[in-house]
Amino acid sequence: MSAEKPATGHDARSLPTRIRHAAWRHGKTVFQRLLPRPLERHVFVAGMQRSGTNLLMDVLDASAVTQVFHETDPRAFDHYEMRDVSVIKQLAAKCPAPVFVIKALCELDRISFLMDTFQPAQTLWVVRDWRDSANSAIKSFGNFVPQWGRLMKGDTTDWRGRGMSSATRALLADLYRPDASEAEGAAIMWYYRNILFFEQLADDPRVRVVFYEELVQHPMREVDAVYTFLELPGFNAGISGRIYSRSVRHRCPPGIRPEVGALCDTLLARFKTLSSQVHR
Repeated sequence: MSAEKPATGHDARSLPTRIRHAAWRHGKTVFQRLLPRPLERHVFVAGMQRSGTNLLMDVLDASAVTQVFHETDPRAFDHYEMRDVSVIKQLAAKCPAPVFVIKALCELDRISFLMDTFQPAQTLWVVRDWRDSANSAIKSFGNFVPQWGRLMKGDTTDWRGRGMSSATRALLADLYRPDASEAEGAAIMWYYRNILFFEQLADDPRVRVVFYEELVQHPMREVDAVYTFLELPGFNAGISGRIYSRSVRHRCPPGIRPEVGALCDTLLARFKTLSSQVHR
């Protein structure tokens, strides 16, 4: 990504919404410090950038029993990457709430390690249709194609290439072209970040896939399911009411070759098939 744009993009929520949620968080923090409770579990919110993880964090923050750490929180993150495990352990040890929630976007290759290190732990992996994700990403980020070129050559100097399998790297090399559009580069990134789920986590019962489209179109049902999975008490209509976005268009950005679109469609179908098998 370009140096001018952050790795996670801008916060799309309105200023009144951010202020209201910040006020809730402040009040909750005061209450938790006055009446601290033992830590019971850790929750990692994972997924490709621009997939709706902020939306999910908001509904988790609405619970009175959570303490949440966004990737903009300098206590837990440095330039949007999670700080050393020792730092996160210290934060978790001081957590006044039963449930410690933290973003893990740049750490998709480390989810198993993180859950094994912070037991008991669960993960919510957010998946958004690759077309909408790519459209959103190219508005916030840049430099997708040069990054693609570095990754196919074996670059592991940052989180994008960390944990990438040899099969994925070979696929990137087969599909690469220097004149590819930024939209195609964003679609490729959606693929190589989300394929990590099937390479490392598909059979892990501690992980639940959350579809962005389902979350925004059926908030009561989906937020209830998330709270049930995490065993969070106090679900109500007000919590699901935090779902504000309706950006579900499935409009394919221009300049994406059919073979790249088919690759992403196949991976998205794998997520949907897996989800239907697990939750039916």
